[in-house]
Amino acid sequence: MLATIVEEAANPSTPWYWWAIGFGGQAVFGTRFLVQWLASERAGRSVMPLAFWWMSIVGGLLLLAYACFLGDPVFILGQSTGTLVYARNLSLLKNPKASEST
Repeated sequence: MLATIVEEAANPSTPWYWWAIGFGGQAVFGTRFLVQWLASERAGRSVMPLAFWWMSIVGGLLLLAYACFLGDPVFILGQSTGTLVYARNLSLLKNPKASEST
């Protein structure tokens, strides 16, 4: 992976904004775990705050866009299916009965 990053950095054909989208998506996606951890610490039990799912969708969509730009089918499939799961969790949280169990 590091070799690919170095190779891409040397390739001026990749526009800067795709780098921003890729790294931005990774930052949002990675930060969601910090949000979940802090929310769990505050609650004194394991919880998944609404922000976790929104950050999952935003980060996932940014990474999906970057994967599509790269044309990487493995990366595209992984981000596509993940984003569907995050969206489903958000829709379940809209149901008051579903949120009572968390």
